[in-house]
Parts: sequence; structure tokens; C-alpha cells
Amino acid sequence: MGSLRHECGVFGVVGDADAARITYLGLHALQHRGQEGAGIVARQGGVLRELKGLGLVHEVFDEPAIRSLPGDAAIGHVRYSTAGGNTLANVQPFLVQWREGQLAVCHNGTLTNAGLLRDELEAKGAIFGRSSDTEVILHLVAASDQKTLINRLVDALGRVEGAWCVLALAGDKLVAARDPWGFRPLVLGRRGDAWIVASESCAIEFVQGTVVREVEPGEMLILDEDGVTALRPFPRKPRRACIFEHVYFARPDTTLFGREVYPSRVRMGQVLAREYPARADVVIGVPDSGTPAALGYAEESGIPYGIGLLRSHYVGRTFIEPTQRIRDFGVRLKLQPNKSVVSGKRVVVVDDSIVRGTTSQKIVRMLRQAGAVEVHLRISSPPMTGPCHYGIDTPDREDLLAHRFDLPRIRAFLDADSVAYLSIEQLREAVHEEGSRTCDACFTGNYPIQPAQRGGDGQLTLF
Repeated sequence: MGSLRHECGVFGVVGDADAARITYLGLHALQHRGQEGAGIVARQGGVLRELKGLGLVHEVFDEPAIRSLPGDAAIGHVRYSTAGGNTLANVQPFLVQWREGQLAVCHNGTLTNAGLLRDELEAKGAIFGRSSDTEVILHLVAASDQKTLINRLVDALGRVEGAWCVLALAGDKLVAARDPWGFRPLVLGRRGDAWIVASESCAIEFVQGTVVREVEPGEMLILDEDGVTALRPFPRKPRRACIFEHVYFARPDTTLFGREVYPSRVRMGQVLAREYPARADVVIGVPDSGTPAALGYAEESGIPYGIGLLRSHYVGRTFIEPTQRIRDFGVRLKLQPNKSVVSGKRVVVVDDSIVRGTTSQKIVRMLRQAGAVEVHLRISSPPMTGPCHYGIDTPDREDLLAHRFDLPRIRAFLDADSVAYLSIEQLREAVHEEGSRTCDACFTGNYPIQPAQRGGDGQLTLF
């Protein structure tokens, strides 16, 4: 697909003597949700300690690092910079010292009114040290006139808008909360006597825990030595779980919003094959996210499945480009065509989405150079025509291929023999979701919350 990045992932545990190590493993399972930075804050005897850095989880934490974070409770975060630059200062969790003691907070999502709140707080004397919108939550907590931490958190989160799954660690409590719309996933689990909260069920299962249930939209959980206390302090909103989590972001072995992801992706391919058949010799997927849908397409169509694109498992965040430029080098660094599968064949290529289109264009070109006689693109989601404002790092609307071109011009731009997308109705059918319960704004333009930004004069402007 290319050009889209995940949001963030959060993980927290309380009641385990090896909390930091469990959190490290949980973040490893959530690495697909963010690869720019990682951090952990652990609690021992009421004292919070932090360690964070830029890079992958295994690059930030080693054995001495984990041993430096003793305690029976911890929260952790992996990030992409959907709001705020990629700097160490913006790596979460944020640990602060304030008049009530220490407080650590991390969050997955994007606050659509963060700019307006930042203006308001700065006008009252608040000093911001980071560009991440998560810092707005900390300032709102500090500015609240409520007496207890829980009430301060409720007060603060009641003022923010958009998508947020928040973990907070302070004193003897770990607090987890999810926005009333339920844009992003958050799950409660159990590991022995310990309680866990995580962005995805796969992280709980990775640490040999058991998934208990989804944290409901608008719910706040208080996890401490007494167990779990559930509150519903926020006004109810219509549920709007992100449908694109099913298509791409969640790990295939996750159960998301009550649905298993892998079977949903296979069904997407099956629907594609029924609705948009192609006369072809082989079906291939764009690894890894396009593979389940490709398997579904092959199964439904009866066309053999082949591994026609090989993905490199050794691509770092930086690389040395050849002195003499190799065409499409950036894509070739990650994907290589398998000539034995595609040469002389009519090929169906299944991918999860097309964003700017440049990666898809290069894949088609590579396959033709490898000998494919026809290339038919099948996309297991609708055309992406708008950006996400709720926690996914997407290009501006003007950069999205489906916003710029209609289907015939998309086919011509990609130099494919045919191109077909799932419709939004077909996608809902595949994931067994009602349209009234999902957010599909990037496909339909139906934004549940109007995103807001500051104008040059400090006034609120709408997209």
C-alpha cells in the first residue's frame, strides 16, 4: 500500500512483580502500530521511573534497561507522530512532577480540538515543552479544580474531542479510558493475579494473558490492588469504531471490536473475487497486509495462489542508496518480484489500499519487468478520498490518488490492465459491521466530529 502509517499502541499492567518486562513484551506485540519511538514508566513503592527512546522496542530496551525499571505496575507506548514531530521529547509516556506528586500519561489517537485547548491554556499561563497533543491532557489535569486524580482525569478528558485511548499511572492506581465514540481499540485482560490493558488483544495473548473484554466506548477503568472498577463518566455517543483497523492496521491475529481480523480480511478477498473477477493465471498478495485478502480471492475464484512478491525482513529505518540510482529502489528495498511465479502469467495483485498510488505504480512496473503479461489490481477497501483526523497518519486530501482521479485515470496512472476496489457496502459485509457503528470517513467523507485547527489569528478553522 505505502504512504500510510499506524497510529500508536498502548499497554499497561498492574499487579505483576515483573511489570516492566511484561510491558516490554506487550509493546513488542504492538510494534506494528508505531516504530518511531517507545517508552515505559514503571512504579515501585509509589515512585515512578521512566525509560524511553527513538527506534524500535528492542532497540530502546535491553536487559539492563528493564532491570532499571522495577515495580509491580507499568504503562508503555509505541508511537508514530500523527500529532507532534518525531523527537525524543514527544516519545510517551509523559512523566511529570506536579503538586499532587508524579503522574505518567500516554495515549493513542488524535485530539481534534488540541490546538484550541492549547491556545486557551497558554493564555492562562501554561508552558508547553512538547508538540504532542498528549501534553494538553496533562495541562488540563493540572488546571482542573477537582479534588481527586480520578475526578481531574474525568474533567480533563471531558473537555477533549476526537479519538483517545488514555493510560495514566499515579500513586497506587492505573487508569484506562476510551473516548465515547470508540474510534480506537482498547482491551482488558488478565494474567494470573495481574490486570492488563492494551490496544489489541494480540498483545495480551503474547504475554500469556487472557482477554476479558473490550473496554467500552466512554468507559474508564481504575486498576489497583482491589481489582478493576468500571465507571461511565462521559456522555454517550454513537459508536464509531474505525473500519480501517480491520483492513490494515490491526495485527491479523487480533480480535478487534468483537470481530476476528484474519477471517474478515479473507472475506474481503472473497467478496472481491465475486464482484470483480479477472481472467488470470495466478493470484498474489502485497505482503504482508494484502496476503489474507489474496488468499480469499484465490479460494473464491479458483485461480491458484502464488508468492509473487517477496518482502525483505531486514529493512532498517535508514539505508545507503546506490551511487547510480536504481529505478524504484525504495520499493525494491522492501519487495522483490518472484519471476518463477509471475513470468508469462496474467497476474491478479491484491492489496489492502491505495494511498498516493506511487508504490502501487512501482509494483505494477516491477511485475511487468519480471515478465507478467497482464497485471490486474484488486483492492480490499474502498477508494481513499479523505484524510483521517482520528489518529492515523494520512496524506493531505490533495495527495490521495482516489481524490485526484476517477477509476479510468487511476488505471492509466498505475499502468494496470484493470483496477477494482471494494465498495463501502461490500467492506461492511466482509467485516460484519453495520455502517451506523463504524467510522469510514476516509472513504465516505462522513466525519463524526468536525476536525478543528487554529487559524493564523488564533481562531478556529474547519477542514
